[in-house]
Amino acid sequence: MSLAKISSVTGRGVFVPGNDIDTDRIIPARFMKCVTFDGLGEFLFYDVRKNADGSDRPHPLNEPRFKGATVLLSGANFGCGSSREHAPQAIQKFGFRAVVAEGFAEIFYGNCATLGLPCAVASREDIAKIAAAVEKDPQTEITVDVAKQEVRFAGQTVKAAVRESARDALVNGRWDPIGELLEGLPTVKTTAARLPYLAA
Repeated sequence: MSLAKISSVTGRGVFVPGNDIDTDRIIPARFMKCVTFDGLGEFLFYDVRKNADGSDRPHPLNEPRFKGATVLLSGANFGCGSSREHAPQAIQKFGFRAVVAEGFAEIFYGNCATLGLPCAVASREDIAKIAAAVEKDPQTEITVDVAKQEVRFAGQTVKAAVRESARDALVNGRWDPIGELLEGLPTVKTTAARLPYLAA
């Protein structure tokens, strides 16, 4: 089982403005009773996307023109608050494949990396440029280049830093620790068979 090497992500984008968007806003706690993460995508940003009766509120993710976007753009300190793994899971299950923000909470960043969900840090000015291009034309193609640490869009290129440990793991297909363990299982079994104290 070889993990995918994620050197870049290309897709359309959507800008969800705001700083200090915490994990409870990303996925409210009442939706964390699930046994698996599979259905979490529908509850992404639920309390700011939906009214009490379940009808849509004004929100970028509810706008038809941004449907199918795979690059999420946002502000500073994205993913702060509790360390719930459900937050990056909800983002990924909604269909996003990369997040570009001014900054990320430490644990959230790590949880994203182990899902193969690149997080890139760009300046406020550069994110505004990307958001403006997307607002002008929602079909604008955005490439988050993990290897080169840049974002390309509408004929422009801006810097977007990816932490070295995460960049190395993503580009070389070593982003899932459990996947790595399972990949090494044959070697573990071979070694264990040679150890007399493990013999039946």
